[in-house]
Amino acid sequence: MMDHKGYLGTVEYDAEAKLFHGDIVNIRDVITFQGTTVEEIENAFKDSVDDYLVWCKEEGAAPEKPYSGKFNLRLPPELHKELAVRAKKLRMSINGFVEKAITDELAAIR
Repeated sequence: MMDHKGYLGTVEYDAEAKLFHGDIVNIRDVITFQGTTVEEIENAFKDSVDDYLVWCKEEGAAPEKPYSGKFNLRLPPELHKELAVRAKKLRMSINGFVEKAITDELAAIR
């Protein structure tokens, strides 16, 4: 993946067209880019992000933020209960408990 100003782009190669094409994966707005070389695709990616930000500014619209830090998590009621009880016993919020669990898990797979 490529990263520019927090926006993440993925690239695929179309062997028939002999063309790289990609899109931004961490927002709902559709931003695409293409090129025939690695240098072209990298530049096209950065240009697409920058063009998107300029367009938003000109339109008076807030650009989508790649990650807000918020996400919804749906759990079975019994798991929710177990989570709440465990967090309380550890004197943590549910959010703090989940954040630590995710952080620990991600660290373990790095």
